Amino acid sequence: MALASVLTEIAFLNKWPLYYSVVIWIGSFVITFITLLYNRRNLIWSSFRNRLKNSIKWPLHAKIINGICWAGPFSMIAVLSSLFPYLILAGIGFGNLSTYILLKKYRNINYNNHNSSDASQGQLVVGLISLIAIPVVFEVYTMLTIREDIAVLLSRYLISFAYAVGGIYDIMIKKK
Repeated sequence: MALASVLTEIAFLNKWPLYYSVVIWIGSFVITFITLLYNRRNLIWSSFRNRLKNSIKWPLHAKIINGICWAGPFSMIAVLSSLFPYLILAGIGFGNLSTYILLKKYRNINYNNHNSSDASQGQLVVGLISLIAIPVVFEVYTMLTIREDIAVLLSRYLISFAYAVGGIYDIMIKKK
């Protein structure tokens, strides 16, 4: 995904047509799922299905809180586009943290699954890294004051890093 972010940024800077970005991202997801996740496909889908089942049964206020945490920062991009890199990090950070906390709180709501593994520790890691990355990106941008696209690219790298660390952490925890 980091490569897709870099290629998208190159496409944007070179003013390539928008469909190049779409092809880059779709190709990136397809290649990732086919090559890296093919053998673990059933494990990933069952984990995703369990999380979705649990979150559907959450009380309305929990769904609203989770939705605001995910969508709030992303929706602010339309109004505050100059804060794009920070809002993306905030959306991913708050979204992952709220989902982690709510999955942990409501893990027993689904009578078929009393396993706390639905509340992925990796989500907590992704959320924390993403939120910690906000001041890092801000400092780099204000210290270097080169171009705004550097802040965007750095935020994309840090998001990729956060998801990689969260995924590796989950894999390491599940092996124990």
